[in-house]
Amino acid sequence: MTLVLGLDCAISGLGVAVVRDGACLASLREEGRDQAARLLPVVASVLRDSGQNRSELSLIAVTVGPGSFTGVRVGLAAARGLAVGLGVPLAGLVTTSVLKTQAATRDRLVIAAIDSRLGDWFCAIGEEAAPFAVTASGLAERLRGRASVIVGPDIGPLVAQLAAAGVDAMAEVAAVDPVAVARLGLAVGIDAWRARNESEGLPRPLYLRGVSVTLPDGARRIVD
Repeated sequence: MTLVLGLDCAISGLGVAVVRDGACLASLREEGRDQAARLLPVVASVLRDSGQNRSELSLIAVTVGPGSFTGVRVGLAAARGLAVGLGVPLAGLVTTSVLKTQAATRDRLVIAAIDSRLGDWFCAIGEEAAPFAVTASGLAERLRGRASVIVGPDIGPLVAQLAAAGVDAMAEVAAVDPVAVARLGLAVGIDAWRARNESEGLPRPLYLRGVSVTLPDGARRIVD
């Protein structure tokens, strides 16, 4: 029996799932703030609902970004603490890669998109693994002539801008599913993650730019 705990706080809210041999035993997704205060109580609740004990976990899988600076840090810090405390490997999954697997439409080019809240989008296209930051107009140039499906939360404005630029794009609004996080982690293999943790250290956050901070005078700036 392989028991995996999937965690996500990377974009907004939080998601937790317990998956055994690929089958979901229990999961919960909540929106809202205060992930730091809510995540571990939700983990305990989902474990109770699954009928499993945390000591039975074989792997913990977590989204590492791109996404919200605070959300990524909260999810990864909790996952690292649990993995170290329980002595199990930690799988770090790229948020856009998880979203792409959730696309229901497969006869179009799949693009995962996350609103950076700074006037552009964190995207990953098709089989390209590496996410990148791009404006709506920049993405339209890359997609021109290709029928696409955009997957992610709050993607309505992006799809509207692409359509206005003449791109054949449809929307699939989706939050990150913690069940998909757990299954993707398991698909790589527990031994593979253990070897990666030993050789590279535990997963680190994936940021595509510096952190946006508000200065005392109300101005905003990006810092590395």
